[in-house]
Amino acid sequence: MTDDTTSETDSDDDVRADGSGIVAPDDETPTWRERKTRAQGLSRLTYEYFERARREDQDLRQESDYVERDVLAFPTWPHEVIRNLSIASFFVGMLLFLAATLPPHIGAPANPSSTPAIILPDWYLYWSFGLLKLGPLNPELAILGGKKLMADRTYGVLANLVVVGIVAIVPFLNKGSARRPVEQPFWAAVGVGGVIFAFTISVYSAKNLLPMNVHLAFDLTFILPLVGGFVTWAVLKTMREGYMYDLNRRYYRLRPPK
Repeated sequence: MTDDTTSETDSDDDVRADGSGIVAPDDETPTWRERKTRAQGLSRLTYEYFERARREDQDLRQESDYVERDVLAFPTWPHEVIRNLSIASFFVGMLLFLAATLPPHIGAPANPSSTPAIILPDWYLYWSFGLLKLGPLNPELAILGGKKLMADRTYGVLANLVVVGIVAIVPFLNKGSARRPVEQPFWAAVGVGGVIFAFTISVYSAKNLLPMNVHLAFDLTFILPLVGGFVTWAVLKTMREGYMYDLNRRYYRLRPPK
């Protein structure tokens, strides 16, 4: 009996020592150099990581006294890093596969001697191109004899600077610790309004292709973001009271006051 037990123990130690076990104890976790010398490859390492993370999560949840167990998490290294690298590798592989199997169609080369009727930048720059077409907002000053203070093109460039400046300064204005839109309805409404404005100004940049009145499209470009932001604020405002009540109740169940 003793020999059998000793042999089983030795075999378990050998399995854990060379890193071929599914999950090794914390004090026997192989180093990076030891992992690099394994013959199983990246697929085995990835499987061991996910299996280890699952078992750690299961042990923590079974040993935890918390009523709300969603507070449990894992450190960034190596758990989050390996998981994110695995997910990113999968999507990069899918993109490469699609690029290899479905190559984009290459049209006829551009004719440098003729200007196309419609000129548009890449789709992700439509919003910036739309800001260059804000000529109707450029005021005509009576003091200048009905002339504009600056050219429409210069006015559009300044509009780009203003919008980019607002986007850059918003994180410095909102320094709260809220992690959900319902906790801060105002800033959530600002975000939704900004996203809608980016979409509407992008659509307005191609106003020559719109099957609607240009003046109506111009008005909707600024009205829809305001309406979307107000609706978002109103909805989140009505949800906030009940949400904060449930949040505080869960918090005190986790850490009751002394």
